Amino acid sequence: MNKSEEIKARLKKAGKRFWAGDNISAFIEDGEKQQLIEEATVAFQGVLDTLIIDQVTDPNSMGTGRRLAKMYFNELMAGRYDPIPTATAFPNDSTERYEGMLVVRSELKSMCSHHHQPVAGVAYIGIIAADKLIGLSKYTRIAQWCARRGTLQEELANDIAKEIQSATDAEHLGVYIQATHGCCENRGIMAMSSLTQTTVLRGAFKEDAGTKKEFFDNIKLQQQFACGA
Repeated sequence: MNKSEEIKARLKKAGKRFWAGDNISAFIEDGEKQQLIEEATVAFQGVLDTLIIDQVTDPNSMGTGRRLAKMYFNELMAGRYDPIPTATAFPNDSTERYEGMLVVRSELKSMCSHHHQPVAGVAYIGIIAADKLIGLSKYTRIAQWCARRGTLQEELANDIAKEIQSATDAEHLGVYIQATHGCCENRGIMAMSSLTQTTVLRGAFKEDAGTKKEFFDNIKLQQQFACGA
């Protein structure tokens, strides 16, 4: 039995699904990720053979199978195989307790589950500070970890909201994602100007018009800043 079959057997025994957007790091033991890369290298070499690409004398295709395997496990889909980044929480209990809104802009790279085409965009994460605070970089690390797997943009927004809420205990939270999709640009309709926007709002971000407006006003300001306006 190869290594991928062993891991799938563990997942099935535990009743854990392994869809493209699921993190399965808890079921991968030390050293097994490298074994999966070796296994995937052979599989990718087989795909290239089927595509009738010479991997022996074509200098640009030599080693491509291994490069693809490493890219999938270490970059494109790393969010499936690596545990969530550690986000140390600090108590928000100073004399001047912060109770305002915090909005963080995070650039994202993801991959469409359907055609394995790139998804590139920006996530805006807003919270009303609660009892716990995390470092500003951790918002981006968590968002990128959620994105580094096969996913749909709608699912990605929910995943980011869930993990940020877990890390901060924030009751009031918003996630807005704006992204382009290779599956629309590189195939099918080939619409180069295609842009998809998704929003997840919880607590006051959903229920209070003033909070919602403040969130989207902050997004507009950040977009202007990013464009140098």
